[in-house]
Amino acid sequence: MAGDIFEVRVQAEPFDAPAEAARLSSGRTDVGALVTFTGLCRADAGEAPLTALVLEHYPGMAEEEITRHLEEARRRWPLQGAVIIHRFGRIVPGAPIVMVATASAHRAAAFAAAEFLMDWLKTGAPFWKKEERGAAATGGWVAAKSSDDDAAARWNDPAKAGER
Repeated sequence: MAGDIFEVRVQAEPFDAPAEAARLSSGRTDVGALVTFTGLCRADAGEAPLTALVLEHYPGMAEEEITRHLEEARRRWPLQGAVIIHRFGRIVPGAPIVMVATASAHRAAAFAAAEFLMDWLKTGAPFWKKEERGAAATGGWVAAKSSDDDAAARWNDPAKAGER
């Protein structure tokens, strides 16, 4: 439909999550549900406090892979729009890292698509995170978590995935 927005952006700059979400529903009377998720850099309580995350990606490949998964979400659920933004570079605690917003006529589709996209971004997107901890900026690469893999695995079984 005219007015539908499907967009993937990989950028270093911060983004305005409320403004991005508003673009999906502004002036639309056919959108009944707008689901948004914004992931923030968290300063966890470790031996040395987290001072920043440094995210690296493979330019071109990251956008292509995220777009491929957005197209998969569009095949699975009746979406009327979606915006996915993932940042790279040095990100300090409290700053936004990622945003997924999905629009649909009904809430079930919007929620399921947003969750599907976030689970994939967490486990399969071509980004690498390195922690900076303490004043000396020591730290290391962040390992994948099996709990994230388990959450993403459910999307391989349509009976569990809440598809249309």
